[in-house]
Amino acid sequence: MNQSTLSKQQDFTHLHQGKPTMVDVTQKNMTHRSATAEAVVKLGAVVMEKLHDGEIRSAKGPVFLTAIIAGTMATKQTSSLIPFCHPLPLEHADITVEVIGEKLRISCHVATSYKTGVEMEAMTGASVAALTVYDMCKSLNKGIVIESVRLLRKTGGKSGDYIADNQEAEK
Repeated sequence: MNQSTLSKQQDFTHLHQGKPTMVDVTQKNMTHRSATAEAVVKLGAVVMEKLHDGEIRSAKGPVFLTAIIAGTMATKQTSSLIPFCHPLPLEHADITVEVIGEKLRISCHVATSYKTGVEMEAMTGASVAALTVYDMCKSLNKGIVIESVRLLRKTGGKSGDYIADNQEAEK
């Protein structure tokens, strides 16, 4: 299912009689759901000069490994950060960091068997991993830019599967 198919839904799901509300999922079936999101971070040459053996080591520790841990922790805390997200029993979270020139492509894949999707958990994981990279490298370059955070794909649920039109990060 592509973007245009998903956009046929006319109403906001988190509004009821004009007020914000958590979606009622009590009648929904538990099904397997997964989502993958990415964040693209432009570090700049000064930071990339510190890259050795696939890792940047800062005074705070290994940057990529710390970002992976932080992003994974964030997937499990999404419902505490986003007001109408349901707390979910996550069954899998995997974060990868790929170096592309002076940029990082941080991917977060999340899966569960539950009544509602995990898109927000995947996007939260990718976002917090990117913010962690910024935090750990800002002493070298305050001009680091988190260029994008987006959903790449999702599976399962009433709205069906979704694949972003262009999954390749701009290089």
